[in-house]
Amino acid sequence: MTARKHEKYDRLIARCKALPAAPCAVAHPCDEGSLRGAVQAMKMGLLKPILVGPKARIEALAAQFDIDIALCELVDAPHSAGSAETAVRLAREGKAEMLMKGSLHTDELMAAVVKRETGLRTSRRISHCFIMDVPAIDRVVIVTDAAVNIFPTLEDKVHIVQNAIDLAHALGLEQPKVAILSAMETVNPQVPSTIEAAALCKMAERGQITGGILDGPLALDNAIDLGAAKIKKITSPVAGNADILVVPDLEAGNMLAKSLSFMADADAAGIVLGARVPIILTSRADSVQTRLASCAVAALVAQARREDLQKAVA
Repeated sequence: MTARKHEKYDRLIARCKALPAAPCAVAHPCDEGSLRGAVQAMKMGLLKPILVGPKARIEALAAQFDIDIALCELVDAPHSAGSAETAVRLAREGKAEMLMKGSLHTDELMAAVVKRETGLRTSRRISHCFIMDVPAIDRVVIVTDAAVNIFPTLEDKVHIVQNAIDLAHALGLEQPKVAILSAMETVNPQVPSTIEAAALCKMAERGQITGGILDGPLALDNAIDLGAAKIKKITSPVAGNADILVVPDLEAGNMLAKSLSFMADADAAGIVLGARVPIILTSRADSVQTRLASCAVAALVAQARREDLQKAVA
């Protein structure tokens, strides 16, 4: 059996080699996978980990699994909730440019992120993107939002789309093609997602969403397959060539991402956007390559933000 290749992720990781490694607060890296993943990312120059959690436990874990953490900064925190709060504080204070989930629950980390007084909120709605490496598609495809916003409103979707476009810019796409998905490609008053798709496209025309080319509603087949779009006689710069797939709700997005992973042999690097810093959400089921790709994506986003700040100061 031929080994699975990851050229798309390899290209993302290669783009980070010339960048300075950004400090990353790793919240509660108290299992082998999360600790080893952070150290591997450091060795590849993707980030500088600040390990936040019970110091003695992390040191014991490193010794048990022969993981060299000598070059990592350790910040002691008593338990998972304390680790999340401390990691978020480091990001808020500017000591970390990225945040990474360790072995704590996602809800625990995000609860610290969204706290109004001490968290990392911005004017943007927080949303999640999967950066999918699908073998049958010649480019990475961004799926959003499949992990944070359960039933996003139209206003939420404006932020979700803009977050994804900004991510695509950080990955090197100047004018990403954005498909607003539904079950059909025509506007139907009985299907709310088609009306919202049309509204989002009109908002992009009026400059309320910037930096990408939007079209929708589009069904999944004619969003990613040019042949399907031609059969349906859809004339669009997005149909068949979408870089970003915006799903109607979390259930649809989760099923789409997992269908691609388990039925199309895709890998899914994940990142949370809309906070003050990019947040790397890894799963215990993630491969090493997927973990590293998630770190690379966050590093590219952190670099883009650094450049934006420099422009603003200038």
